[in-house]
Amino acid sequence: MRIGITLIALLMFAGLQMLLGGGNAATSEAERTKICNEAEKRYQELFGKPSKDEPMTIVKMYKYTFCPAVLKVKQGTTVRWVNVDKRTSHSVWFKEQGKDESDRLFSEENVELKLDFPPGDLGYLCGPHFEKEGMKARIIITE
Repeated sequence: MRIGITLIALLMFAGLQMLLGGGNAATSEAERTKICNEAEKRYQELFGKPSKDEPMTIVKMYKYTFCPAVLKVKQGTTVRWVNVDKRTSHSVWFKEQGKDESDRLFSEENVELKLDFPPGDLGYLCGPHFEKEGMKARIIITE
């Protein structure tokens, strides 16, 4: 009985993590916060200013994590994804929406995408890392 309850609790936790922001279900919110804080520090080291000071919305890719994991933007907004990892390449892929995967982005490279999707909650992922590492995130598009 105790094993069954533990298994149910673990499955509920994994599901909650996926709902809260995609990503690796094993990554706690505290771990994600720590990774995203490190990603921001790395961004500032590379580009000399906070990502919030950029003229557009920035999503950092670091340690198999999109930062932020959930982003809310208006329809038509251009978002820039920046790889701040040192040795790992990443991509951006709106696979469920039938969009092509971006090219692989190596350290300090970026891709800008105009989010012309209909309003709604969209999942996206990193092509090379979504299966094994659970590198997924969400964007909420508003009117």
